Amino acid sequence: MAPGPLSLIIIGIVALLIFGPKKLPELGKAFGSSLREFKNATKGLADDDEDDKTAKKNDLDKKDEHK
Repeated sequence: MAPGPLSLIIIGIVALLIFGPKKLPELGKAFGSSLREFKNATKGLADDDEDDKTAKKNDLDKKDEHK
């Protein structure tokens, strides 16, 4: 169940009260860069899986050609 708009507004106000208006943009920037790095890492893992599947398929094709 996704949080509604009112919940997000309340969370934003609480975060503003806790961290203050000067610290909040820094936290957002750090969160964004962390999320971007995580996304790139998971994309790299998915690309590695695709490379492995392609390599295995090529190996099987070569074995079939030698028969």
